Amino acid sequence: MQTVAIANHKGGVGKTATARELGAILASSRRRVLLVDVDPQSSLTAACGQDGDAGGNLADVIRGAVAMSAILREVGPGLFLAPASLALASAELGLATHKGREAVLRRALASVGDRFDLALLDTHPGLGLLTVGALAAADGVLIPTQPQGADLRALALFLQTVDNVRAELNPGLAVLGILPTFYDRRLTHHGAALEAMRAAGLPVLSVAIGRTVRMAEAMAAGLPLAEYDPHNPQTAAYNDLAEVVTTWLNDNRI
Repeated sequence: MQTVAIANHKGGVGKTATARELGAILASSRRRVLLVDVDPQSSLTAACGQDGDAGGNLADVIRGAVAMSAILREVGPGLFLAPASLALASAELGLATHKGREAVLRRALASVGDRFDLALLDTHPGLGLLTVGALAAADGVLIPTQPQGADLRALALFLQTVDNVRAELNPGLAVLGILPTFYDRRLTHHGAALEAMRAAGLPVLSVAIGRTVRMAEAMAAGLPLAEYDPHNPQTAAYNDLAEVVTTWLNDNRI
């Protein structure tokens, strides 16, 4: 099983939507995909139409109360979810005194690794132990960001975090690329931000995800956009992103 963290210090950049769409699209291509909600806000859990408080969730796994296999829920053909709830916040606090805390999530994922081709980790904003654990467990990281000034400053900080995780915890961590989200080609500052990132040599993907109110509707309905509105332009954009991830997976022999 290959593991991809979808991460950024900045909130509101489309991490959850990216995890939800990629999971659904890649599972439709006969891969077995595990979505892991590593965010106490449990937005990915809700976007899959699930209630993290109804039954076991990732907080129980982090605390060592249950095995990872006991919390998995099938949310589509070939698509499974390790849900979260607000209890994950207190579980994260408990990690602070846990020996080997950065490896807890990696070990949990390894316990189900023979059941899946790919795990997608939806992380929460900020740099807490859960995010560090997700980066420590991942083979690659996909970095969504809005193309504007405040987001670019957060991006620089996050890339430094990736370097630190490589140096201290996970030397094999690869950057799949920076994914522009909420992109509007009509906005001059969006185009300028992309040019600045590319001029700085940052690995900006050729795919950009635009803004659509249908995404919020799809997530509220517990459905991927590809199912809720298959002809939406952003459905096509996420399919293009899935091709990028598929190429990376194939290069890594998955």
